[in-house]
Amino acid sequence: MNTISLLTGLRFVDSFFPSGGYAYSSGLEAAAQDGAVRNAEELSRFVVESLTTGIGEREAVAAGLAHDAWVSDTLEIAFTADRELDAMKLGRESRTASRQMGRQVIRLAAEQNDRHLLIDDYLAAVEAEQTPGHVAVSLGLTLAAAGWSKEDTIAAFLYQAATGCVAASMKLLPLGQREGQRLLDGWMPVIQQISHRAALQRELSSWSPIQDIYAMRHSRLESRLFRS
Repeated sequence: MNTISLLTGLRFVDSFFPSGGYAYSSGLEAAAQDGAVRNAEELSRFVVESLTTGIGEREAVAAGLAHDAWVSDTLEIAFTADRELDAMKLGRESRTASRQMGRQVIRLAAEQNDRHLLIDDYLAAVEAEQTPGHVAVSLGLTLAAAGWSKEDTIAAFLYQAATGCVAASMKLLPLGQREGQRLLDGWMPVIQQISHRAALQRELSSWSPIQDIYAMRHSRLESRLFRS
């Protein structure tokens, strides 16, 4: 990967990128209010379980398939992964959040100076509501277009999800920035392992009932800081 490819892709996974991810907690807010996540140790358990049996078997695989779509110039691969992901995301709030972030990613990717027909075609399908436009698929296509490898693309998506959880937890829990960085450091081997495994998978699966239940409970909380 050359420097321009690296920097181009980093823009899309940086916290400064206007995807709106800061407004979502992925069910963490409901878990914190319920008392299931009260400290760094419980947060780590919640996130690692989500990465290994939920996001890592579902969104991570979808991001990899989107990368395959770019490499093979076959957009139908991305469409299929996008629709399967939409069907597997049980909570309405989670689906909506993923779609909204994905649309922001692919819209800005399509505005780049180096126009890519596959990106333009995917954006057109999203805007026409022919495909959901989930963030994992949008990011998979975008980083592939930037020249990132499949495994690096998946790792970047997972890292973005992990940092989002840390950012949300610092508003919900007695957790500081240094503790957040310590957690992220501990999750790196997990992200590496999941990225390698997901890059070899062709089918989406998921088993994260606790995270899914809390994500669905979020809309019924009496007070909320986050949209999901």
